[in-house]
Amino acid sequence: MTKPIRTKGKVSLRKMLQTFKEGEKVVLKAEPGIQKGLYFRRFHGTTGVIIKKLNTCYEVAIKDQNKAKTVIVHPVHLVKTN
Repeated sequence: MTKPIRTKGKVSLRKMLQTFKEGEKVVLKAEPGIQKGLYFRRFHGTTGVIIKKLNTCYEVAIKDQNKAKTVIVHPVHLVKTN
């Protein structure tokens, strides 16, 4: 999990403070500069649905193989889908 040399250590405030609504679809995409609220690496790139907000993090429902699972993720590691 590395970043390009010019973006190393830089995380925008917009990405840190982004908000999501319940039922919104998101993609789990890890931000290597921040380890807080990082999910297990197997779930990288999976699409999920926001269930609820927990303090600064979000609870996301994902599907792993045939099982439904919930993951608690910091908003830095989430990307909205269209």
